[in-house]
Amino acid sequence: MRAMQIPSDHPLLLRIVDDLAERGWSQQNIFLPDALTRALAAECRQRAAEGELAPAAVGRGPFSEVREGIRGDRIQWIEPGQAQACDRYLGLMDSLREAINRGLFLGLEDFESHFALYPPGAFYLKHVDRFRDDDRRIVSAVLYLNDAWLPAHGGQLRMYLDDGVEHDVVPTGGCLVVFLSGDIPHEVLPAARDRLSLTGWFRRRGTELF
Repeated sequence: MRAMQIPSDHPLLLRIVDDLAERGWSQQNIFLPDALTRALAAECRQRAAEGELAPAAVGRGPFSEVREGIRGDRIQWIEPGQAQACDRYLGLMDSLREAINRGLFLGLEDFESHFALYPPGAFYLKHVDRFRDDDRRIVSAVLYLNDAWLPAHGGQLRMYLDDGVEHDVVPTGGCLVVFLSGDIPHEVLPAARDRLSLTGWFRRRGTELF
């Protein structure tokens, strides 16, 4: 299966890098072709129908636990070679990783990502994406897979920015949001219908000694 890559100096990728440098986040309302967005959504729904998505936990390692009062999504991590649509997406994310490294010198080494399905009424309370005991996650990336989504459906990503500013992102299919993992608190608001996304993190080498 052939990955989908574009040059790391593509204008769309450079726009994301510039946004990260200037304000710490970027929102691109049209990032993926419709056909790839639909294919990824179908892959997510198929995995859900086959029972492959599991309740997401909070915390890390032995301290992780499922707490639906904090987050209510169901997830499954993606790996290369599982599905052509996923491989194409991972190829694009690798191009973005190269662009960020070239522009911001963050030393990003890899990208991890999972499907996330929020059933109606599910949410994720305000949090940041970097663990207190693990500094590898540097840049978060969320791609939405929802067809014909309207603001009335809810499910917005609410980012808490500087000076008390709140910015809501409607999870419309093909939209990509990228932000600095440790700097921007955010939450997922409840939705009236299933809410699909691919959520991932660009990571650098950890500083643990062992």
